[in-house]
Formats: sequence, C-alpha cells, structure tokens
Amino acid sequence: MNITVYLGATEGNDPALITAVKALGTWIGSNGHSLVYGGSRCGLMGMLAQSVLESGGHVTGVEPRFFVEAGFVYDAIDELIVTETMRERKATMIERGDAFIAFPGGTGTLEEIAEVMSQVALRHLDAPCILYDLNGYYEGMRILLKRMLDTELSTPEKLRGIRFAASLDEIAAILDGDR
Repeated sequence: MNITVYLGATEGNDPALITAVKALGTWIGSNGHSLVYGGSRCGLMGMLAQSVLESGGHVTGVEPRFFVEAGFVYDAIDELIVTETMRERKATMIERGDAFIAFPGGTGTLEEIAEVMSQVALRHLDAPCILYDLNGYYEGMRILLKRMLDTELSTPEKLRGIRFAASLDEIAAILDGDR
C-alpha cells in the first residue's frame, strides 16, 4: 500500500512528535508499505523518511523544483518526483496514494489534507483519510466537522471517509480494515 503522509519539515517543540513519527515510519516500512511524502530531509519529514528506509520500506518524495533548488531534498530516498508547482505536487501525492495520513503539522499539512478530505467527501477518491490526532492535535478539526453536521452544511455520508486516530494502533486498524 502506498501511504501518503502529510507533515511538517520542522520538528516542533513536542518530543512526542519525534517518537510518534519514527514509530509511524518504522511501521510503514516493516509492514511492507511504501511512503509517499513531500521529499524533504528536514524536520519530521526527514525523520519519517529515514525510519521507513531503515525498516526496509520504499520512499517516494514529491517536491516542487523551488524546494529542490533550495537544497531540501533527502538524497537517500528511493524515488524523487520533481514538480513545477505546489499544486502539481499535491496532485501527484494524491495520485500516488492508496491511503492518506495527516500527521500533526502546519498550514501546508492542513491545506494538503483538506484537498484529500474534499475529494473523499465528493467520492472522487476512495481511500482512507486519517487525521493522526496525537495528543488531541486535531480535536479542533473534529469539532469543526461536527459543527458542519449540526448546521447541516455537510452530511454524515460526506464525512464518512474522514477518520481520526489517536495512536499508531488505531491507524493500523483502520488501514488493515481497508485492505
């Protein structure tokens, strides 16, 4: 399974992020899955890719040319796809993915997973969309989605494919159930 993971190129200030991202990468690699991610060697992105590689997994990075030229590429990955724009990067990461995980991240992570959420809601994409709610990171998103339902601006059917997982065990259960 190609698992597209969205996450930041910084480490953040919570040590739990580092532990969790390495565990996720180890799980992806040791379970025969492949990682599709943003291609950076920096921060959580780099740690995730490294842990997948160390666990025997395949890593595909998708990076826009301006990030490549700025020197952010992780040279140890198996495959690098260079796009001209962020929009092309996002489309390529979706095309390559069989499942999608938003690890805690910043505005870029939010923008990328919002595209997946929208495609899942419209049934243009039939794949698990998981928000890794580590230590309640995505609780605000859960509240917002509930408000969309309460105000009848969305429906349970549209939100059915959007899942929250508080742990790696929950992520694994969701993905194993979708095989």
